[in-house]
Formats: sequence, structure tokens, C-alpha cells
Amino acid sequence: MGLFDLFTSTKRPETGVPIQSVTEIRARLLALNRDTAPYQLIDGTSEGVDIIAQWKIVDAKWYEIFAKAGLSKTFKIYLKFDEAQHAVRAKDYEYTVSWRAGVPNLELNTSSFSGQTQSVEFGAAYGFTEKLSVGEIYNYRFNTGEIKKPIQAAVTSGGWIYKGVAFGAL
Repeated sequence: MGLFDLFTSTKRPETGVPIQSVTEIRARLLALNRDTAPYQLIDGTSEGVDIIAQWKIVDAKWYEIFAKAGLSKTFKIYLKFDEAQHAVRAKDYEYTVSWRAGVPNLELNTSSFSGQTQSVEFGAAYGFTEKLSVGEIYNYRFNTGEIKKPIQAAVTSGGWIYKGVAFGAL
């Protein structure tokens, strides 16, 4: 284990694990997709990476007194294969947008993060739904380990290193 591996989420394969091809690593990662998972892994070529793992944490809209509001939160891991090093370089991105439109104001709040993160989050809200009835607007829980650990296991069981990138480009 390297000095900063703990802080960068870097995981190394066990000694003696045979190194698989990049095609096999890609197949292992895409095999993590399933109907019951709260996340999905998709091709990332359009964004300049090999694979994107994304989790839409919350996407809700609701009514308030004289206003309409919304909250959207997404977590993504951008994955890029480094065949020479037998490593998958990974960088986390989190985006949050909340808005409120009403009388007499309009509000928009955004935040984003890139690097490496380990977090556990949860939230719930009740109020007027889009159907104008009182009820649950959103209820979510999110743990970065639920998306990172299966990816790290798929990479390291194929003999590759999962290398978390905290600063700079992939």
C-alpha cells in the first residue's frame, strides 16, 4: 500500500492475481450493471473517458406556498484505462442543483466537486408533490462505498490497480 492510497481510494490486486486484458476489465465493469443497482456504468467515450459510473441520487420537484422548487444530485466516477500500468484511473464528480421559483423571487444554487470522496448521505422531504397532494417529495440514502467497492473489486480481481485521482486530469 502506498502512502496516499488510503486518501485516494487506490486499491491494488492481491499478489499472484493474473493480469487480464483491457477488454476483459471493461467487460467485468459493464457486468456490474443490473436492474437492482442504484447506479449504472455506461460508455464514456463522448466525455473523453472509457467508462462512467453514475448514480442519480435524487431528482425531485415539488410545490411550496406560492413557489415551485427542485433538487437534483448526481455522483459520477470517470474511469480511464492505463494499459501500460495495468491501472484504471478514477476520478469522482458530484453535482448538486437546487432551485426555487416563486413570488417575488427566483433562486438557483449549484455546487460541484471533483477528486476523491468517501461519504454517507441521506435525506427526506415531505410537502406538496407535483400532483398537488401532500406526500413524500424525496427520500434517499447514498454511500460512495456502494458504487466504489464493486468497481474496485472488478478491477483488482482482474489483476489491475484501481488508482484514485485526487488532483489533475485522468
